[in-house]
Amino acid sequence: MEISFGSRLKHAWNAFRNRDPTDQYQDVGYGYSYRPDRSRLTRGNERSIVTSIFNRIALDVASINIQHCRLDENGRFVETIDSCLNDRLTFEANIDQTGRAFIQDTVMSMLDEGSVALVPIYTSDNPNKTSSYNIFSIRTGKIVQWYPAHVKVRLYDDRTGQKREIVLSKEHVAIIENPLYAVINEPNSTMQRLIRKLALLDVTDEQTASGKLDLIIQLPYVIKTDARRQQAEKRRKDIEMQLAGSKYGIAYTDGTERITQLNRSVENNLLKQVEYLTDLAFSQIGITQSILDGTADDKTMLNYYSRTIEPIISAIVDEMKRTFLTKTARSQRQTIMFFRDPFKLVPVNDIAEIADKFTRNEIMTSNEIRQIVGMKPSDDPKADRLVNSNLNQPEDEESHGLEENYEEGG
Repeated sequence: MEISFGSRLKHAWNAFRNRDPTDQYQDVGYGYSYRPDRSRLTRGNERSIVTSIFNRIALDVASINIQHCRLDENGRFVETIDSCLNDRLTFEANIDQTGRAFIQDTVMSMLDEGSVALVPIYTSDNPNKTSSYNIFSIRTGKIVQWYPAHVKVRLYDDRTGQKREIVLSKEHVAIIENPLYAVINEPNSTMQRLIRKLALLDVTDEQTASGKLDLIIQLPYVIKTDARRQQAEKRRKDIEMQLAGSKYGIAYTDGTERITQLNRSVENNLLKQVEYLTDLAFSQIGITQSILDGTADDKTMLNYYSRTIEPIISAIVDEMKRTFLTKTARSQRQTIMFFRDPFKLVPVNDIAEIADKFTRNEIMTSNEIRQIVGMKPSDDPKADRLVNSNLNQPEDEESHGLEENYEEGG
């Protein structure tokens, strides 16, 4: 129904003009020039290739759908439960993050710090009094102190715009530890050694490009007395003034003087060690350079998802099930599962063959295939049935027989 012009004038609202003048200077909290709840990498990880590795893993984990589901008596998926927990995982985790951004933040923090806490911020009931409650907001927090039955967590408070440290019970907080902790977060692990070597390489590059000449001037006389030292110092300052005052950095010396430059690249094995540790870290994590640049084949991606992504997403899901699902919910066959779309990495040329095999063997319906391709569902009732279109179905044979009998009787 088209809205009338009078109704548009009556209900129209503009964000710039239709504002209460008293609200223009209202207290909305602390202001920042950058997003305050964004996770910041520690130990200099943001200055190395470690950031690209962590970000790639976090993006791939976040691309997997995590849902609150119900199972049958055989432990098979039946349906997705429309619950607050499912909304937090799939739609909106908190006022600042979607469900996918929340999972990405979780993985980034876990890989960087070794462990991360998933804390329900707003709940329907007090978790200290009951284990059955709905979660309306959930955030990731950094664990700053460990206790026997509690943890101190640094969390972002969206009411004040600041981070606070609070002590919470381990029963109400999902604590996820990095499955690759021994390789990434241990003090003497391969990844930490690579970070230290990269830091040393950066220091060496900065010293080389610092603008210093590092010259040694050999004068034609022995410097043992104070007069000779003063004469040598005067000669050094003279050469400095010539280089600083020259447009092209040119100076002259006596024919008996000899100059040796020290800041030329000296052969060392630092770069070779960085390359060796990079390859070693890639192999231990289960990632390759082809995965980062997007040229990996099917076998490489399968190995990457099996050895790297699956342990991380399983650790997240298992801890969520342990913390956020009560014993009663588990007895009702409720669980949290993850689903990865197997058709994301399939080329377009193979979609037709896969669609034919899946529909012919009655694994997927035609409308499910159309949804994967990006087409709208068909209105034909047959498109929602698991049938092999290449064979005559009993319903088709009966209808065909009725039509023949009707024609013969007619």
